[in-house]
Amino acid sequence: MDAMQKHVIAAALFALVPTIAHAQINAGQQAPTTTLPFTVTQVTTLNLPWRIAFLPDGRMLITEKAGRLRVVQGGKLLPEPIGGLPQVSVHGQGGLHDVVLHPQFEKNQLVYLAYAARGADGFGTELARGRLAGRRLEDVQVLFRQSPKGSRGQHFGGRIVFDRAGYLYLTLGDRGEMARAQRPDDHAGSVIRLHDDGRVPKDNPFAGKAGWKPEKFTLGNRNMQGAALHPRSGALWTHEHGPQGGDEVNVVRAGANYGWPVITYGVNYGLGTRIGQGTSKPGMEQPLYYWVPSIAPSGMAFYDGERFPRWKGNLFVGALRDRMLVRLQLDGEKVVKEERLLQNAIGRIRDVRAGPDGYLYLLTDDSAGVLARLEPR
Repeated sequence: MDAMQKHVIAAALFALVPTIAHAQINAGQQAPTTTLPFTVTQVTTLNLPWRIAFLPDGRMLITEKAGRLRVVQGGKLLPEPIGGLPQVSVHGQGGLHDVVLHPQFEKNQLVYLAYAARGADGFGTELARGRLAGRRLEDVQVLFRQSPKGSRGQHFGGRIVFDRAGYLYLTLGDRGEMARAQRPDDHAGSVIRLHDDGRVPKDNPFAGKAGWKPEKFTLGNRNMQGAALHPRSGALWTHEHGPQGGDEVNVVRAGANYGWPVITYGVNYGLGTRIGQGTSKPGMEQPLYYWVPSIAPSGMAFYDGERFPRWKGNLFVGALRDRMLVRLQLDGEKVVKEERLLQNAIGRIRDVRAGPDGYLYLLTDDSAGVLARLEPR
């Protein structure tokens, strides 16, 4: 990328605002920042981008909410999107969400998409895959359809992760109908787990159990827009939006109930009244970490690269509210420090990814959304 393309948005943005106002109770007071200086370089702009996937040849695939899968090559956004995608419905918060490569992509060229789609009973999240052939997806198959769907326009979830054993996980929101997250016969408000071809694993926690959707791996989730594998343990971590307060980070465990809407650290919008039964109940999981007030988390990545050695092993979370990138320093499954980066500097951060080149990449949620790269100074 030449100097004209490398538009520096902000330089040395390491002098951060204090974070005590949003202190998470379990982690206690947050220490002052110790981050290294860095610059933020604008790579290109897109229309409401949602997710980045890195191809082995150095290109990037980026989803746009309106249903386009774009290609960034050599720092430039190619004018024509990838063809052959399944039908995407833009409905409220729903549209084209995630794009993820199969773990053996170099052999099979398979690309997976999570998106909102219309059905006879409304709109819901679906999962499809196709083979990338030049500038098109071919042999596209729909592997999963959320059931039931719904009429509301919020909480589609839509993050895809493959684990080290090759199982596929897809996050699903409660579709704006909170009680659905506790229903065994409803996909809403859960993580689902599948084989790479859409088959249901026999050892799923509710497979074969009368009245339960066999794809369900968890229940009691509100709206998970971040998911990533821990680089050491291989465990799946997610975060989800709370209501007014109570955004959570969780470690996903088979059959676990994460409590929504029975327990939450959030309250009803506007009224501030209690939701459910309080903040804890036997048999329901406590979050590993939570935010009060909300930060509106979206996108999540562990950093395990070499460009920022002091960030190695840290968890990064994009935030729509306060337009920032949150760094969480970990000790096992405990958050020991939170740091807030880029607050109100580049926009609402929709996605954060650690690139194969060791840099961190961000997407901002805007009609002229930015693909940005964090680089050490």
